[in-house]
Amino acid sequence: MASITAVTGYERELVDTILRLLPGSARDRAGNARVTLGGGSGKRLVVCPLDEPGYVVGGIREDGYLTLRRVPGRVSPLFDQQLEGHRITIQGRRGPVPGVVAVRSIHLTRGRQMADEPFTVDDAYVDVGVGSRAEAAALGIAVLAPVTLAKRPHRYGDGLLAAPVVGRRAACAALLVAVRQSALRAKLIPPVMVAFVVEQQLSERGLGTLANGYGPFEETLIVDGRPGAWGDLQQGPDPDTSARWPALGRVSRWILPVTYNGTPVETVRVGDAESLYEGLVKWIGGGP
Repeated sequence: MASITAVTGYERELVDTILRLLPGSARDRAGNARVTLGGGSGKRLVVCPLDEPGYVVGGIREDGYLTLRRVPGRVSPLFDQQLEGHRITIQGRRGPVPGVVAVRSIHLTRGRQMADEPFTVDDAYVDVGVGSRAEAAALGIAVLAPVTLAKRPHRYGDGLLAAPVVGRRAACAALLVAVRQSALRAKLIPPVMVAFVVEQQLSERGLGTLANGYGPFEETLIVDGRPGAWGDLQQGPDPDTSARWPALGRVSRWILPVTYNGTPVETVRVGDAESLYEGLVKWIGGGP
């Protein structure tokens, strides 16, 4: 899951993957992947957001270079600087297209001066190895195609995994495996709706669709990844989300701790994801 691109508003590929891995699941009108387990009375909801910050192709120049625009959402002021000189992937109509964000030539200029402004997305020119707009179009590249840093999940150290937004993806993977395990005894557990939601970074449209279309719920659990110390699975109420979406009932969050949050080497400990999985199996089954 950490290797799949899911820029806000362009989560379809990841949702398709979840639908294939989760028997009985379906896509709702917002684009969420959703499945219901259990029987009897009572309404519970557990969700994991799928989307990630990223970019879209803003334009294709006559010489084949691409310009970018950032997708709306919350990012750090340094987010754009991760692009400069690095490999990216464009999700074209014919499949992924590799590229690289160009840097200023040190041979043709005097290099970077101390007074230069920090790199932003407006400075990004993407080279995909073509020499014209027509050649770029032949690769399946079009304006508004989603763009992210190249995904190369890397295991290192003692059970660590690094990748962009790996905390969120590991949390969703833990939920996915927990649901698959719980589905084996679905008739024995209290009713629960499980959803992998889209556009959380933008307007919480996926979460809002669940609240307005399937609520009211008595209880909602949101799982995600955020900065924290490894080994410390954070659990607590989320009154702000409860206030925005009253139909979700009592809202709480379980947070998978990550380090280097929001960087290309965001890191999660696999053992923490396994602990989250075990806790979710108990929660889905009606346990504390």
